[in-house]
Amino acid sequence: MAQEFPHIRLEADGPLTWLILDRPQRLNAMNGALLDGLDAALDHLATDRATRVIAIRGAGRAFCAGYDIERDEEEIAGLAHRSVVEDRRRLERNVEIFMKAWRHPKPVIAAVHGYCMAGGTQLATLCDLTVVGENAQIGVPSIPVGGGYVSPMWVPLVGPKRAKQLSFQGGQRISGATAAEWGWANYAVPDDEVFDDVRALGHRIALTPPDVLSIKKAAVNRAADIAGWSTIMPLGAETDAFLHGTRSVRYLNEMILRDGLKETIRAFGAGEHQAGLDALQ
Repeated sequence: MAQEFPHIRLEADGPLTWLILDRPQRLNAMNGALLDGLDAALDHLATDRATRVIAIRGAGRAFCAGYDIERDEEEIAGLAHRSVVEDRRRLERNVEIFMKAWRHPKPVIAAVHGYCMAGGTQLATLCDLTVVGENAQIGVPSIPVGGGYVSPMWVPLVGPKRAKQLSFQGGQRISGATAAEWGWANYAVPDDEVFDDVRALGHRIALTPPDVLSIKKAAVNRAADIAGWSTIMPLGAETDAFLHGTRSVRYLNEMILRDGLKETIRAFGAGEHQAGLDALQ
């Protein structure tokens, strides 16, 4: 457990290992380094004999605020020079990292508190179990700078109508209590009990022998895959790559580079972007 990973901390808790997203100053928003760290940490824990169950949580006051586009101007600017094929490969790589939780030989639990937005919901969706705080905020990006990278992943859990309800309007959120009611999460608990609940859950799961757990997980995953799970999960990467090339998304990305993310979100919410977008149609 002595290995270090970028923006990831591992904490041993008996048979449970906490995998902690550790960019609290950015609400654990995902950048390239954090994604690399998550990738490597999941690989490491697959062979760590002391770990029987993994629990993923965020440091500070949020699980994960999504992808860090405010501080990643190079990434936004790069969209103009990247082909659709190159963009799709990049986005599929992110999904493949999250799919490691789904395919992991050990049970993976998401402990969701505070904000769980955009890419954070992708990660939580692909954990085996998701426990949420009742007042956690779960939702989609505030401005439509993509083409549904996240929402297809929600469909198997909440159905197409609720996935569209969130996807069609920028910045839409639901509470943890609603997420549990809809079926996106297993259940909700009071906000200050999330970590204690997940710890107790993880320790109870760890009483089942590892080989039995691995086979049980593989059996459920196989049934889900027959129903289309593994086909649906990468679908958003393809759609997003196409949409990144549209004039509307390019216009919004130019606004972010020129005015900053917060001002672009404010202008979008006030409808001030509409004239510029209408001129592109």
